Amino acid sequence: MSARPVLIVDAANVVGSVPDGWWRDRRGAAERLRDLLARRAADEEVILVVEGAARGVESVPGVRVESAPASGDDLIVELAAAHAGRPCTVVTADRALRDRVRAHGAECVGPRTVRPV
Repeated sequence: MSARPVLIVDAANVVGSVPDGWWRDRRGAAERLRDLLARRAADEEVILVVEGAARGVESVPGVRVESAPASGDDLIVELAAAHAGRPCTVVTADRALRDRVRAHGAECVGPRTVRPV
């Protein structure tokens, strides 16, 4: 039996990819992204990493929310390392972060894969 894939989502990067006024309510924007991810029909573990003003967003069935105590990127790298050896995809457009998680075997995709423009 193969390990269940994990999808790690960089909330700040994905939310920031569309200029829809998210900066007026960062927490609300992260909650809307979480709810969008929860509606996805997928056989994967979904982890949404939030930071800054979005900290404290609650997990919901289908999406585990992790609040970064400091850098969201650092937490994403830690999570990718913790899931090394199983299929892991990180959603971000951040080039430096992509390099860091690929070093742990993670694949990377852009924000549009989870959030239509």
